[in-house]
Amino acid sequence: MKLIHTADWHLGQSFHGQERHEEHRAFLTWLLDTLAERRADVLLVAGDLFDVVNPSLRAQELLYEFIVSAHERLPLLDIVLIAGNHDSGSRVELPAPLMRRLRTHALGRVRWCDDGSLDAERLLVPLTDPEGETRAWCLALPFLRPAEVTGNGIAREVADGDGGNDYVAGISRVHRQLIEAARRRRAPGQALVAMSHAHLHGAAVSEDSERPIVIGGEESIPATLFPADIAYVALGHLHRAQRVGEERIRYSGSPLPLDFSEVAYPHQVVEATLEGEALSAVEAIPVPRPVAMLRIGPAGLDDVLAELEALAHDPALPRERWPWLEVRVDLDAPVPDLRARVEAALDGKAVRLLRLQRRLPEVGREARPSRVNLEDLGPRRLFERTWQDRWGTPPGPEILTDFDRLLQDVLDAASREETP
Repeated sequence: MKLIHTADWHLGQSFHGQERHEEHRAFLTWLLDTLAERRADVLLVAGDLFDVVNPSLRAQELLYEFIVSAHERLPLLDIVLIAGNHDSGSRVELPAPLMRRLRTHALGRVRWCDDGSLDAERLLVPLTDPEGETRAWCLALPFLRPAEVTGNGIAREVADGDGGNDYVAGISRVHRQLIEAARRRRAPGQALVAMSHAHLHGAAVSEDSERPIVIGGEESIPATLFPADIAYVALGHLHRAQRVGEERIRYSGSPLPLDFSEVAYPHQVVEATLEGEALSAVEAIPVPRPVAMLRIGPAGLDDVLAELEALAHDPALPRERWPWLEVRVDLDAPVPDLRARVEAALDGKAVRLLRLQRRLPEVGREARPSRVNLEDLGPRRLFERTWQDRWGTPPGPEILTDFDRLLQDVLDAASREETP
């Protein structure tokens, strides 16, 4: 059985204010071709289908058009989707009855039995071969929000014995219950494949583009949660493709760079091949980059302008395929016409200036602060900066933990407001 593992599509992402629909459409077209060429039996998408809990209509159209096209072209393909921390679980599950007719299983939320145990059966998805025989089971665990495993009532009971209200203990207990249920369900010769949207200990984070799942660092779970009889672990959340300790435990990474800080490392999907109950092969498949992402600098203004004037470009490209460009300039003093000079150096070139970053020498606290781009900072860094300016010292770990919890509450509230 051949699986293709991908994650973190972030459909509908606003890239410094610019839409990326054409890039995502190009990726999905390539993915469909790859599924056909590789004769894949299963597609696993490990969360963060969308970039926000309230995605645009165009972003939703991309997902549903892909699912329909995949079923038309590959009618025996099984697709399993889970919600990530950027997604609304309710929105992901809303069309689930229709998608099941297209051999697509969408899991957005967990449910609990009356005794407080996990309703694991609905999270176990049979994976079939071309003859219709079940060859594996997918343990499809969508992102667990803190209130689901640390709050009052049934969810709290799930965490009993593992640290009470502790988020990591709760999510670990849920993983173990799901694995136990899968072991009871499978027949001899059938493999177990786990899919989770989580942060594992020791995995490398892309600091500039990944939102902490809950509270920075505290939400990470151990890879030992996935015992040896789990043939393959398909992970989502971290954008850098990587294995965690073993070949069978992997983040596929995001298919496209979601920030200029992600340009340098490869983006891919993963092909995993199962033989019986075991993993027999793993192969990383590089994803073509439909739109190049260029970085100039950091360097002095003269050097930057010279590099921009010498920048190679392809005027035959349609505008939606022009490269994105980030320019970083080191300045000794403010240059009021900096943007005009940069744009003049780019005049007539088929590139899109997306971000112009100025770096001035460090100044004392009494000096007037330079203008900052709030989108570049993000909520957490803006809070740290404001605290530092107000109190003269950076916020401590407990303060940052409280802030992260409040931010997650806001994000969860936004998700509930749009729930059908």
